[in-house]
Amino acid sequence: MANTYYRSDDQRAAQVNRLFARIARRYDLLNDVMTLGWHRVWKRRLVQLSGAGRRPAAGAPSDLPRVLDLCCGTGDIARRFRGRVIGADFTAEMLQIAAAHQPAGRWVQADALQLPFPDQSFDVVSIGYGLRNLADLAAGLREVHRVLRPGGKLLALDLGKPVAAWWRKLFFAHLRFHLPWLGWWSCGDPAAYAYILTSLENYPAQRGVRQLMETVGYQDCGFEEFAGGAMAINFGSKPR
Repeated sequence: MANTYYRSDDQRAAQVNRLFARIARRYDLLNDVMTLGWHRVWKRRLVQLSGAGRRPAAGAPSDLPRVLDLCCGTGDIARRFRGRVIGADFTAEMLQIAAAHQPAGRWVQADALQLPFPDQSFDVVSIGYGLRNLADLAAGLREVHRVLRPGGKLLALDLGKPVAAWWRKLFFAHLRFHLPWLGWWSCGDPAAYAYILTSLENYPAQRGVRQLMETVGYQDCGFEEFAGGAMAINFGSKPR
């Protein structure tokens, strides 16, 4: 069944923006409900893998890493990093919540496919549940590659596709039957969270993203899986 918010044409970005504007107010609460709080563990792991979550050791150079948290939403990943952090998202309502949580943070409204930053600006780019929503995944990966410094890392947390057929079928059934109720409860619109399954079905997930990253020019690409492959962190580096 077609989803109101999923488009495969040039209106996709506008529809995704409309969706996230609608769910922004309860976005963090719904993440806790959907994952039973586990998203916090997976986000901590993303920051750990980046190497930008540690305090500098005594006597170490004070030059902190430059971090871009792309598709930052309410800023819950950006706030976990230590360094010079910029949160970027193209949904104004999400950025308003991020700024309310951390008024001193730097929050930028920007399109992930046309980032307003010079080449080689960041040591780390993180993306939490954002790759799946890009109108052009390959173009988004190339744009991140452009703004990364040589040796810089991309880390992306998102829904995955389990390899085990029984678990994949059960996981997709959960998304199909339970998430519309969350959409109805959170904003009176079942399609708002039914979108998750539609977008995942059209997303290459952890294995496809790894392959696409290698094609774009990243090295040392891989992924870590959680919940039997229902969630995953993809990672890779820009060659030095």
